[in-house]
Amino acid sequence: MDINQLRTQGVKILDVRSKDEFDGGHIDGSVNISVNEIQSRMDEVKALGSPLIVCCLSGGRAGVAKALIEAAGVKEVYNAGGWESLL
Repeated sequence: MDINQLRTQGVKILDVRSKDEFDGGHIDGSVNISVNEIQSRMDEVKALGSPLIVCCLSGGRAGVAKALIEAAGVKEVYNAGGWESLL
């Protein structure tokens, strides 16, 4: 599935950077839950629905978050890489 197509369908974007990074710039409407908090806040993550787009600075942390979210049972999770690629 194409990430831009998902965005036009209103799919939620989860930004897994730190709060400070997120506060420095982010996609309007995205939700910030740091990759370090994904497991402890999994109920919030699941409440975002599926499919889910995950981003960070370059894609590394988004990849880790994607794996954790999938392991928790969410079927459709997409790593968009760096958040700026979604602008």
